[in-house]
Amino acid sequence: MANDTLQLRDRVAIVTGGSRGIGRAVVDRLAQMGAHIVVNYLRDSGAADAAVASARSLGVEGLAVQADVSRLADAERLINETVQQFKRIDFLVCNAGIWEGAPVEKISEELWDRTIDINLKGTWTVCRAAIPVMKQQRSGRIVIVSSTAGQRGEANVSNYAASKGGQISFTKSLAPELAPFGINVNAVAPGWVDTEMNKALFADQDQFDAVNRTIPIGRVASADDIACPIVFLCSDWARHITGEILNVNGGSVLCG
Repeated sequence: MANDTLQLRDRVAIVTGGSRGIGRAVVDRLAQMGAHIVVNYLRDSGAADAAVASARSLGVEGLAVQADVSRLADAERLINETVQQFKRIDFLVCNAGIWEGAPVEKISEELWDRTIDINLKGTWTVCRAAIPVMKQQRSGRIVIVSSTAGQRGEANVSNYAASKGGQISFTKSLAPELAPFGINVNAVAPGWVDTEMNKALFADQDQFDAVNRTIPIGRVASADDIACPIVFLCSDWARHITGEILNVNGGSVLCG
C-alpha cells in the first residue's frame, strides 16, 4: 500500500501546540497514518486529552504532556517524558505559537518578549532537547511551522514576523548541521489559515471575503491544508528534502 511506503507506521511524533488548530490537524493526520502521538499543550488539558483519545481510537498510542516550550526546563521534560514512554523520537513538529501585534511604537516589551519566547525560543528549546535523541538514533525529521510573515514581513505584527523570520533562518542553519546525522529539518510557511487564532478577524464576513480575494486559489486554507504537507515532510517520500521552506498559501505569496 502507498501508505506503507511513507514509513510513518509505529513512528513516534511530538507536536507542540498539538491540541488545536494546525497542531491538532497534524496530530489527526499522523495518527491516521499509524504514528504514535505526543500532544504538547500549554493550558487546555481537555482539548489535549480529546486529541489523544482521537488518536487512540485509530489504534495508535497517545500521550498528552503539558509544557511551556518557552522554558527550556519544560521542553526538556516534554522530551524526557516522550522517551520514557516510547523510547525514541522520529518526528518533531514545532507548531506552538501566538499571533498578536500592534503598530511598532505600541508593541509593549512584554508582548515582544512573549512572542519571541513562544514562537522562536520555543522552537529552539524543543529542538535543543530532542536533537541529542535523534542524533543517537541517526535519524529524525523536524518540521517547523513558520509563516509567510516571516518571508515578506507583515505590517502591524513586526514582532510576529521577526519571530517567524527567525524560524526560517533557524531551519536553514539546522539543516546542514544535522544532515550528517540523518536528521532532516524543513519548515512550512502558511498564509491565512482558518483557525481559532484568526477567529475574531474572520468573524467579519466582509473581512473574510476580502482575504479570500487576495488568494489565487480563492479560499483561506483549512488547518488540514497545512497538516498534509507537514506529514509529507515527515515521511520517507521527503527523504532527500532538507532546509526547505515549503510555501502553503494558495499562491498568495510566491517566494523562491
